[in-house]
Amino acid sequence: MAEAVYLFDAYGTLFDVHSAVRRHAGGIGAEAERLSALWRAKQLEYSWVRSLMGRYRDFWALTEEALDYALASCGVDASFRPGLLDAYRSLDCYPEVPAVLDTLRRRGARLAILSNGSPDMLQAALRASGLADLFDAVLSADEAQCYKTGAAVYELATTRFRLYPEAISFQSSNRWDVAGATAFGFRTIWINRSGAPDEYPDLPPSATLASLSGLEAV
Repeated sequence: MAEAVYLFDAYGTLFDVHSAVRRHAGGIGAEAERLSALWRAKQLEYSWVRSLMGRYRDFWALTEEALDYALASCGVDASFRPGLLDAYRSLDCYPEVPAVLDTLRRRGARLAILSNGSPDMLQAALRASGLADLFDAVLSADEAQCYKTGAAVYELATTRFRLYPEAISFQSSNRWDVAGATAFGFRTIWINRSGAPDEYPDLPPSATLASLSGLEAV
């Protein structure tokens, strides 16, 4: 096996960030899709802005703040807030994820998560999805007190596994995250679930897949 460690982003890569709103779409109505997209966009925006300012707040707080903005912007009743936040703690994993992780483990790979998510968020999602026992480490940006694409976040993995970056294969559905990980020195796989056009041409991934299926062959 070429890589000693397979490192995964969590949100959008292992877990479907839109599954929280999808569970409540019937009640929310026509604004459900826009609400979900805006919630995610603001969640990420707040992480980047706070990293640039050097004013860290944990990812769960940003998730709450982003939802508050999205609800107000979309005109969706705030009574949906508790249920949506509960759903975000137990997001659906993508259907291929368990089998892919199991295959990699059976081939001797070490598996880890590297996420902006706060530790309690990640543990809740792993318990809900039944994936907790498949990972050797769950690394949170909370330890670095900043967010991706800061090098200090990616360094959590090289420190934890005592490896050079090139010995680690990093998988993310977020092209900006792939760019940051490539700049850090990881071998990167872009999981382009939405068929989005490429960005950051000076920081290309080693490979691009439509899902995690087939990762073991790359």
